[in-house]
Amino acid sequence: MLIAIVQIPGLERSEEDAIRSARTSVPTFAGMPGLTRKYFLNGENGGGGVYIWDSREQAEAWYTAEWADKIEQRFGARPKLTFYDNHVVLDNVDNALSINGVVEPLPGKG
Repeated sequence: MLIAIVQIPGLERSEEDAIRSARTSVPTFAGMPGLTRKYFLNGENGGGGVYIWDSREQAEAWYTAEWADKIEQRFGARPKLTFYDNHVVLDNVDNALSINGVVEPLPGKG
């Protein structure tokens, strides 16, 4: 699993504007191959997103120079992109631990 964090500095919007913008872009991401989840971010330090990808290759296919140009045109700032490999996920909702995609019960939670 790969986590990509996109930061758009200086992007200041109200909650309503952030929700409206997210709704507008949902059709682009819904069903996108390799993208398992996207979190839309909005805060005092700017906006952006957290993307959960199946693989680095799928993420890199999306984050092209053309993509960065499009983001800059849309929001007025060049996006900052950071990749993180993710090997371990703690899920307190399902009381599970996932290591490289293999789910196991939490220790002591049986």
